[in-house]
Parts: sequence; C-alpha cells; structure tokens
Amino acid sequence: MTTTIRKCDIQDLKTLREIGIETFNDTFAEQNKPENMHAYLAKAFDEKKFQQELNTPNSSFFFISHNNQLAGFLKVNVGTAQSEPMGDDSLEVERIYVRKSFKRMGLGKKLMNYAFELANQQAKTKIWLGVWEKNTSAILFYEQQGFVLTDKHSFWMGDDEQIDWIMTKSLA
Repeated sequence: MTTTIRKCDIQDLKTLREIGIETFNDTFAEQNKPENMHAYLAKAFDEKKFQQELNTPNSSFFFISHNNQLAGFLKVNVGTAQSEPMGDDSLEVERIYVRKSFKRMGLGKKLMNYAFELANQQAKTKIWLGVWEKNTSAILFYEQQGFVLTDKHSFWMGDDEQIDWIMTKSLA
C-alpha cells in the first residue's frame, strides 16, 4: 500500500473543488440546514474564488493519494495568506480534507505530519488551525497531534453563526 503527497497546481482546480465540496458536505451536512450548506458551498468553493486561492502567494495545496486513488488534500498558508494575523513565525493548516472512503487509514495524520515538515523547513515556530467547536472527532485528532485551544472566532455557515476553535501547536 503506497501513499503519496504532491503539490497541486492550477490544472488541479476542478478536482480540488470536487473533493472539497464532497468532503465538506459529508462532514457537515447532517448538522446544518440545507440552505446554509448550499450558501456556504457556493461561496467557499466558487470556481473563481478557488482559482484565486490556488494562485495566492504563500498558500499551497497538496493532494494525498492512497494506492493510486485520490484520497484528499491539505491547504497551508503562511505570511499574509493566513486567514488570521498570526505572524510570520506561523503556518496555518486551513484545510485538511480526507474523503469518507479513506477515513481511519491514517491519511489525516500523514497530511498533518507533512504540514509539520513544511513548517520546519520554513523555520516556523508554531502551527495553527481553526476547527468547528462541534466537530469533536477532529478536535480529538488535533489534540492527539499536540494542538491546544488558544482562541475562538466566529464562522458563518450561511446565516448561522458558529464558533471555530483556534488550536495551536508550538514547534519550538
């Protein structure tokens, strides 16, 4: 069984969007109203917006494949590309998406370890992410990786204000 990670480019736009919509929907549809899901997906995964994200300096997307099947992706940001002003010593894990059929295979951990490697290569002293406070399985996973709750912020799912936990791990 082989697992590979590769950096995405603009030719991967369509596939990235499809996986993003699929995994977000699989993860959050049951806990949110359909109209809020639709509004969020239309905004967050708009083709032009996603293309902008792919072309943003200091943002990178990476596909993970397992046995030659595309299993998910990772998005990281540094510098001014971070979604919150966390400083030049930080790397943000903005998205870590694994398709439903590939869950519980250790692929999320492989993507997280890859993010740690990227942070170390860039001499970052901390890594951080935002996670919905009701996504208990993700929170547990992040805690197992050494992340701790350091802040909170609002996240809008359509017209529903939700709370994201900001979780941080020191790399120093």
